[in-house]
Amino acid sequence: MISMRGVNKTFRTDTVETTALKDLDLDIQAKEFVALVGPSGSGKSTFMNIAGLLENVDAGTYLFEGTDVSSMKDRERSRFRNEKIGFVFQAFNLIPELNVFDNIDVPLRYRGLGKSERRRRIEEVASKVGLIGRLKHHPSQLSGGQQQRVAIARALAGDPNLLLADEPTGNLDSAMADSVMQLLLDLHQEGSTVVMVTHDPTLANRAERQVFIKDGMIDPSAEVTQFAD
Repeated sequence: MISMRGVNKTFRTDTVETTALKDLDLDIQAKEFVALVGPSGSGKSTFMNIAGLLENVDAGTYLFEGTDVSSMKDRERSRFRNEKIGFVFQAFNLIPELNVFDNIDVPLRYRGLGKSERRRRIEEVASKVGLIGRLKHHPSQLSGGQQQRVAIARALAGDPNLLLADEPTGNLDSAMADSVMQLLLDLHQEGSTVVMVTHDPTLANRAERQVFIKDGMIDPSAEVTQFAD
């Protein structure tokens, strides 16, 4: 699904130049569950942003299902991202003024889907994440774990080929974190491709494969426990 070769990304200010990724090579197969692990500043978030087409590469190639997305224009990238990729963030990123139904509905509206089709998808994913009875609730009425389930439902509603989860349990207590992790594992068992950034070695070890990043490069010799906070 993902094939990166020689990917480089550098961020520059007037006085500082920071290399986030350096000659990174990585393949991720369809239906894999990959945990991306590394110390702070290792390039994990930059990798996720590039994988999710939120950032472009400075050099190298990125193929998504055989399509070279590294050379796409902004509008084409936005359309491709909306149709192919779902995002789950540590901070949930829900809109407080909207209820659960409408939060899940936001990316579907951008797709131009009809009302009945959007409702079908929303009810389907809400049921899948165990929130079918909470569709009229607002984020402030939900626990942290429930809010993250809404975020996962929002990502799934677009039927993405790839689910990117950036520290999805970082703001949750251990019980809620385990519940969210189990949901991601269940989705993987159903055929979803999941790439998850985590600092938690226990969660990383539950993934199908661990990929270690250090200083912007893949480190094949690292152990997951090295990067525990």
